[in-house]
Amino acid sequence: MSAAATAAHVAPRHERPHWLILLLIWLPLALAADAITWFVWKPHLPPGAMSESAGHQQFDIAVLAVTGIPVVLAVLIYFIYAIVVFRAKPGDESDGAPIHGNTKVAAAWIVTTSLIVMWAFAFGTYELVARAGAGSGQGPSPVWNLAGKTSSTWTPGPDNMLQVQVIGQQWTWTFRYPQFGGMESSQLYLPVNTPIEFHVTSLDVIHSFWAYELGVKADANPGVDNVAYTTVEHTGYFNVRCNELCGIWHGAMYTTGNALSPTQFQSWAQGVQAKEQQTGILAALPPYTFTYDPTVVPELGKNIVKIDGITGANGYYYPGPQAGTDNGDPVSP
Repeated sequence: MSAAATAAHVAPRHERPHWLILLLIWLPLALAADAITWFVWKPHLPPGAMSESAGHQQFDIAVLAVTGIPVVLAVLIYFIYAIVVFRAKPGDESDGAPIHGNTKVAAAWIVTTSLIVMWAFAFGTYELVARAGAGSGQGPSPVWNLAGKTSSTWTPGPDNMLQVQVIGQQWTWTFRYPQFGGMESSQLYLPVNTPIEFHVTSLDVIHSFWAYELGVKADANPGVDNVAYTTVEHTGYFNVRCNELCGIWHGAMYTTGNALSPTQFQSWAQGVQAKEQQTGILAALPPYTFTYDPTVVPELGKNIVKIDGITGANGYYYPGPQAGTDNGDPVSP
């Protein structure tokens, strides 16, 4: 038998089912990575789960991680597999087989990437619309109200909305509580299990109210009432920072908030209200409104300092930690 006939009778070499091998490598790794992400990593993802909005942000990050990790693994596994399996043998300088396209590969690529993009679009749209931007500011006309209603009087309870006005100024935060006579505090206290409606504004330049552990971040613009919502679900401390460069002491524009039980909060708020009524601070403060005229800020602040001896973070004026000395923080002209 001739060599040509012998070659014709030799069984053709079967190509390895590379796609099947890749699938068997990728699938268990992807499932294991997603399980670790969801059950081990998720509880530690920022910003935590201290509030409803923070919990949803944590959930969103975990969902996107579970979606993206299998894609990253597929790319890395194929990259390593190609280097190991498709590498040229030593001394082989021949050209590879000409490839003019593969309809199945192209179709699979288009369908898979389209499904991933559409899933991310649908999920992101739902979370932004249904959850009202997950604690971000919505401007003076919010499209969504957390509790579906507001109340002119407030008593602790999950069915009532507590309004808190956040006032930014160089370089401190102050907070007003209209349902407690418009009293003002240099510290942010909130009750748990109560829907909170933040009204964020500024007296001078643009600031950004960022209650990190609560998952709330809203711009504080002068002359603008920016509304944001959340419900605190756990007691404890949380950080409040300015997230917009606002001047030389921007880095020091932070404070610590405290989430209390409804009873503790009620006691604290009523105590501060009574003190400010006795000292005349409430009478000196302008009527509660969503924005304030900054031209009355310096003189009003000086009067409040005289009334109660407050030397900083009193609202409408910030003379520094040691008023009347050269050691205070500089006041922006």
